[in-house]
Amino acid sequence: MTYLAKNYNRKKISFKYGKGSYLFSTDNKKYLDFVQGIAVNSLGHAHPKLTKTISAQAKKLWHVSNAFQIPEGEKLARKLCKKTFADYVMFQNSGAEATEAAIKVARRYFYSIGKTNKNKILCVRNSFHGRTLAAIYASGSKKMTEGFGPKVSGFDHFVFGDHKSLKKKITKNTAAIMVETIMGEGGIKVIPDWCLVELRKLCNQKKILLILDEVQCGIARSGDFFAFEKSKVKPDIVPIAKGIGGGFPIGAVLMNKKVAAGMTPGTHGSTFGGNPLAMAVGNTVMDIVSNKRFLKNVKSISKYFLLKLNNLKNVYPNIIKNIRGKGLLIGIQLHADQTKFIKKLMDNKLLTIRAAENVVRILPPLNVKKNEVDQALKIINKVCKELN
Repeated sequence: MTYLAKNYNRKKISFKYGKGSYLFSTDNKKYLDFVQGIAVNSLGHAHPKLTKTISAQAKKLWHVSNAFQIPEGEKLARKLCKKTFADYVMFQNSGAEATEAAIKVARRYFYSIGKTNKNKILCVRNSFHGRTLAAIYASGSKKMTEGFGPKVSGFDHFVFGDHKSLKKKITKNTAAIMVETIMGEGGIKVIPDWCLVELRKLCNQKKILLILDEVQCGIARSGDFFAFEKSKVKPDIVPIAKGIGGGFPIGAVLMNKKVAAGMTPGTHGSTFGGNPLAMAVGNTVMDIVSNKRFLKNVKSISKYFLLKLNNLKNVYPNIIKNIRGKGLLIGIQLHADQTKFIKKLMDNKLLTIRAAENVVRILPPLNVKKNEVDQALKIINKVCKELN
């Protein structure tokens, strides 16, 4: 009997430890982990620099209230701002919390300039912005909102890629457009750079804000520090989480000076957000993943992986419909439901996870080695051959 609530359909497997790209189960089996906590363990399991940082900080200070200054937080905020478009950072604990805070920042900005009617957020239908009440209604998924009424107002939705629908949805009450730069749960759909440029232009024309959710695709996952970087677009607000903590819970909202002006003392808070232990870890992760050589390697491995996967698509056109993604946020779209495929991969000691539209989501650590990618490709090829 388990005393855990049944909100997760857990697989009958558990792990006793992890090292790098691998997990070791309680029944002494070795798995290649290309889930990594769903893009959380950006540097793999038990990275030596992270374990050293956590150990050192744990001996000094774990938690202190945000009523006081936290030097490690100041340090991480400065690094994030120097690396990105942002002027200010507000630390949280998770992606959902960061998204909620991003919504608050957008609404509070218009309130602070006397435009209290502008409070609606436009989002992509069937996107994913977290599991809190506002976040599920922002996502626009009936499956996620079922049974959680009454409806949280203040959100409207458009279909991914339907630009006419998007423009029609903008009203005098619209405060912001919020999109994932790469849709994760929605099926690994990458917004093209030209589209991001047009989104920014549209927001400028309508005098509304642009929120780019980089919770899953950010922090070097795309091969650039942010997935929108190549477009040269400057969003107003960006929620982040997952990879910035390398496995430790950290979330944050990055924002420009204009919108940050509305967040005065008392407008938002987070008991554990920005705690010394989390900030120490975040600083170490940041130092590693923002390095040019590290980012170059992510791009190199990604290019190789995507090339080989597309080769498999050509070999097994009846199994693989499409290869999606950018960097090391990769999706194998199948013609049929992916449940059996994922199960067979796991039986062969490769861990992956599902996304919408029959997509098998592949999320290796960002420091994955070429021989580990080759190992994964060999297993994927074997499963394709069995199912062909």
